[in-house]
Amino acid sequence: MKLKEFLHYTYIFPILAVGYYFSGLMGTGVLSDVIAGILLTGSVLSAVHHAEVVAHKVGEPFGTIILALCITIIEVALIISLMVAGGDQAITLARDTVFAAVMLILNGILGICILVGGVKYYEQFFARTSATTYLVSIVSILILTLVLPNFTSSVNGPFYNEAQLIFVSIACLVIYGVFLMVQTIRHRNYFIVPEEQSEENYIPSFSKTTLSF
Repeated sequence: MKLKEFLHYTYIFPILAVGYYFSGLMGTGVLSDVIAGILLTGSVLSAVHHAEVVAHKVGEPFGTIILALCITIIEVALIISLMVAGGDQAITLARDTVFAAVMLILNGILGICILVGGVKYYEQFFARTSATTYLVSIVSILILTLVLPNFTSSVNGPFYNEAQLIFVSIACLVIYGVFLMVQTIRHRNYFIVPEEQSEENYIPSFSKTTLSF
């Protein structure tokens, strides 16, 4: 790999973030918090970039799964760190964050994609089968985890008891497992665009993919 490629921000930000974390300067003032926030944001964007490189190398539909796992791991790590730092006051942070993320994705990001795609391409290709499969899976999981707790009476408040948590966890894993089987094996053609443009068929080199791991 050329030196110019290695000096890309996706390699620099993680190194700077690790160095800043062990420098002992975090939490010393407003400026240090701002710097930490910038480095954290850059590191997250770097991780997503490297996941995208690996996804391009693997190809569809497994590339989409890699990106989804990357985002999930980053979000869960951030939520856990905030909950640990916030104590009892952050007990509902995971639920609120997931709900906010779902609203942003289903309304904000999809809406922006439809708007920008309509302005640029006028008429867009829409795979109804893949979208239906995805929405049925995610809506089922959202209802089990975010809606039904409001109607249970075994525990005070919008919470599940231990037995209900086990059942819901298994049910969500089964739903997501079936979705992955449909996406990667049973109906893989639903999630692959038949005619892609040449610029969309970018395949990174072996060395760049290895560093992205």
